[in-house]
Amino acid sequence: MTLSYWEHKTWFKDIDFAIIGSGIVGLSAALALRTRFSQAKITVLERGMLPSGASTKNAGFACFGSVSELLDDLSSHSKQEVLELVKRRVNGLESLKSLLGTTALAFDPCGGYELFTQEDTELYEESLTAISKLNALLDPIFKAPVFSAVANSFGFNQLQPKLIFNQFEGKIDTGAMMQALIRKAQAHNIQIINGAAVTAISDDESGVKLQLNGGTEISVDRCLIATNGLAGGLLQEDLKPARAQVLITEPIPDLHFNGTFHLDRGYYYFRNIDNRILFGGGRNLDVDGETTTVMETTERIQNALDLLLRHTILPGKDVKIEQRWSGIMGVGSKKAPIVKQLSNRVFCGIRLGGMGVAIGADTGQALANLID
Repeated sequence: MTLSYWEHKTWFKDIDFAIIGSGIVGLSAALALRTRFSQAKITVLERGMLPSGASTKNAGFACFGSVSELLDDLSSHSKQEVLELVKRRVNGLESLKSLLGTTALAFDPCGGYELFTQEDTELYEESLTAISKLNALLDPIFKAPVFSAVANSFGFNQLQPKLIFNQFEGKIDTGAMMQALIRKAQAHNIQIINGAAVTAISDDESGVKLQLNGGTEISVDRCLIATNGLAGGLLQEDLKPARAQVLITEPIPDLHFNGTFHLDRGYYYFRNIDNRILFGGGRNLDVDGETTTVMETTERIQNALDLLLRHTILPGKDVKIEQRWSGIMGVGSKKAPIVKQLSNRVFCGIRLGGMGVAIGADTGQALANLID
């Protein structure tokens, strides 16, 4: 790409803040900067036609962790760390609702359910036993029991007899959320440039140089990296990409359930949307293969989703798949995001740990707060 004089003068000159990534974190950071720097030129650079990582690819769960996920977290984090993780996710969801409003999000406080397959007897029994312990741990946040055991009233097949219900979980419309964020950013005079892939960053005392699309160079005053799992090519941190694969069915007459549903420590998840089932997960079947930034689907994981859909979720029904896709999350050795200053003029807010809906808005705010 070669910029004309007009393009450079109009879009790329005198940029005070360049934000790489137009997902939840990037746009939330831009809006937070606008409240403090009313006259600044704020430009968001997005490599895709739409936000490219996970913000427009996720399942739209307003969640903070199922019982088995939290037990898994407790195996590698202290109780206080897990409590802080949940508090951050809950507060982050409230921040997102405050930023955009529940109507714009199509927020539905439907509650969430954890399912256990017949083969998962040990995990099932461990999770049922842990309900009271986790409710006690989370009581300072919710002031009420979070989890309870309920009967399988949905007709799901090949499962343990009880499900675990989370009364505080909900769901949103991912597309509506991102469209509302984009519109709000544009209304606050924040410039979003799509098709602008940043391939290299360098900075000195005079400013930051960004290489766009492998060739064009622009100069900005300060740069914020908000590309989550896609940030590995721009910095060296405790971060790995984690691909998540998803499918969605055609409309299903008389779809008989409403809610968010988790299986196998959160590695599988499904929900209803527009009389369809959106079903994702299976990364644990091929962790090495799914540690990638390539946005493709694989036969192995899609077949596993198909089997669970047809034999467990909707047994005996003729279900047709309409779309399949993937998105890229950012994970690491810890669940907390990385929000830090990398140099005098470069900052990052990355590694959302698969909880971007819950903590993306607060991570963007925290990233903007690094600017003095």
